[in-house]
Amino acid sequence: MTMFPLPQTIEAEVFSEVPESLHWKGEPTPWLKGRPWGKPGSFLEGPGFDKEGNLLCVDIPYGRIFRVSPNGEFELFVQYDGEPNGLRIHRDGRIFIADHKRGIVVIDPISRKVEPFLEKIGGRPLVGPNDLVFTNEGNIYFTDMGDSDLAEPDGRLVHLTAEGHATVVLDDLAAPNGLALNGAGTTLYLNMFRENAVWQMRLREDGSVTRVSRFLQLSGGLGPDGLLLDGADNLLVVHGGLGCVWVFNPLGEPLQRVVSPRGKMTTNVAFGISDPRRIYITDSTTGTLLTARLPVAGRMPFSHSHS
Repeated sequence: MTMFPLPQTIEAEVFSEVPESLHWKGEPTPWLKGRPWGKPGSFLEGPGFDKEGNLLCVDIPYGRIFRVSPNGEFELFVQYDGEPNGLRIHRDGRIFIADHKRGIVVIDPISRKVEPFLEKIGGRPLVGPNDLVFTNEGNIYFTDMGDSDLAEPDGRLVHLTAEGHATVVLDDLAAPNGLALNGAGTTLYLNMFRENAVWQMRLREDGSVTRVSRFLQLSGGLGPDGLLLDGADNLLVVHGGLGCVWVFNPLGEPLQRVVSPRGKMTTNVAFGISDPRRIYITDSTTGTLLTARLPVAGRMPFSHSHS
């Protein structure tokens, strides 16, 4: 039951999809073990635009990064031994990846070389990074999710400086997932996938957090995955397993619900370059990139404009 008016429903449309020529032809990989996806030809996540207007997205189980041209043509950009999940592009062009298997890695956009950036904290291996976001100061917050859940809540929220110093700021979390900052860079929002909730917290100057609280409680599906804020600090929450993106205002009131015409496993979202009101959504199990235009103006996310 909700006390709010029903949000406006917007149906997304297909922008592009992974062509048959790029469907995975090998054996299932370890990431797929125990998951209900079978052997998909791809599993898309982590969309983000580069300065040339190309959309980069990851293919988690097969260690691939795709680059999609402005007219929707897919190409294999990088393939390596990993399980890439979250993707953010530094303003100098470097591609930062939260990799479930390898930790935080960086890809040079010219050489396409993949290099480790962070693999351990205090000698303790990462349990499986999921997503990351840049701060105004050029530091990073990332979620170390692994296979954590309500029964074994061993996920973490980590603050990582530009120099590579990492500090765990929240521990014992049940599947911490997507991250986003408000426009002022003072409040961090965190999707708690297994709790089907969105948390909010204030940031301190040293990177620690305070006043951690539950901002939204969702229901249905599997849980909130990708997260983004627009120019008015409205939250775009991608609901995995429910096939939609919710748009909430800064007070937590639902404004819109963008629904997928394909699958239910919507995972992440990015704003367009030429039209900041247009969003692009990864529909993972169908290998599809969806698009929709929101009635509320947005802004470029931090992956484009902050170091």
